[in-house]
Amino acid sequence: MSYGMLFDVTRCVGCLACEAACDEANGNHPPEDVRDLRYDKWTVVRTVEVDGEEKHVRRMCMHCQDPSCVSVCPVGAFKKTELGPVIYDENRCMGCRYCMMACPYNVPTYEWDNPTTPRVRKCIMCYERVKAGEPTACAAACPAEATVFGKREDLLAEAHKRIAENPELYYPHVFGEHEAGGSSVLFLADKNFAALGLPGNLPEGPLPELTGQVLHRLPNVVVTAGAALMGLWWIIHRRQELAASPEKK
Repeated sequence: MSYGMLFDVTRCVGCLACEAACDEANGNHPPEDVRDLRYDKWTVVRTVEVDGEEKHVRRMCMHCQDPSCVSVCPVGAFKKTELGPVIYDENRCMGCRYCMMACPYNVPTYEWDNPTTPRVRKCIMCYERVKAGEPTACAAACPAEATVFGKREDLLAEAHKRIAENPELYYPHVFGEHEAGGSSVLFLADKNFAALGLPGNLPEGPLPELTGQVLHRLPNVVVTAGAALMGLWWIIHRRQELAASPEKK
């Protein structure tokens, strides 16, 4: 059973209650002026202007169905759980930061301020709360129900129901249903998602499939390149032998 969250831009009032609840639940104490994700700030509400209107848009880990951060981690520090959250084991992490480069949403951040044991930090969708049958802290704190928690399939059904019942209000798409293979966090809005700051060029298939195709071909590339280098070495070495031969004219 996979859980997730549905964020409805049309219902968000920009009160930042979700931010405060997230900070408290995870023991984060970011500076008050932080307006982007960082190691001690796992969700932010951004205010963007679209067609002369102000819209409040949450930014957080999307908890992809097939996460690229999990696929590229060489030590298994990231894991997609059956319940939906993508969690992180700091004891496994070796600090390569491949996850940061692989994430299509630019979510994982690095704890640069900690010189001894820096960690990669991001939202873990309140995994312990979810295991205990509780909603995420941000969803529980939202006074306008702009963020709701539940089973992913139920959230998708609710999202499509809202679109069908209010076609004049909603942009006819549920962001996160198919993008990059789908995610546990879903978005509804009354504007084009790209205009709200969400990626507008993601493929529908999981991104690890693309990296997998590259890695599948990598051995052949390595063998071919190795053979070419060996051939080049032989030519250079042979020329050097001929140049050093006393019989050369």
